[in-house]
Amino acid sequence: MFDIGLQEMLVIGVLALLVFGPGKLPELGRMVGKALREFRRASEEFRSTVETNLHINEPDPIIAPTPSPVEPAPATVLPSEAEGPRVAAEPTAAVGVEPGEPYCAQRGSRLFHKSDCAWVSRIPETERAYFKHLADAREQGYTTCPVCEPWEPA
Repeated sequence: MFDIGLQEMLVIGVLALLVFGPGKLPELGRMVGKALREFRRASEEFRSTVETNLHINEPDPIIAPTPSPVEPAPATVLPSEAEGPRVAAEPTAAVGVEPGEPYCAQRGSRLFHKSDCAWVSRIPETERAYFKHLADAREQGYTTCPVCEPWEPA
């Protein structure tokens, strides 16, 4: 790193021993070690922040299909003798319906799963990528989950 040889290190050690004394030298070594660890942690945090900021505008390598909007069910007219016709609204499906794709993966991961695999529930909805066929997932660089072992009928 600094191209310091054994002789230079020995001279620095003797000078440190003479200046600080044998009682303070271990404490000084601990302080230098803590300072180096803190500097390394801060530099890693800075590097990670810069890399994150550089990749903000880049598109994601895997694009999840958008779910189709759920159409509301038609209303049913119920005849009533006293009040005239009434309209009864039927319950509609939930808005957050998952797409019907049989395979799912997490962006940035390397595994893909069947949609009914237990691991899929651990993937946040915003991080999911859906696939209709095994070939699509493998084309994107994913490998099969060893738990659910996704397969396609022939």
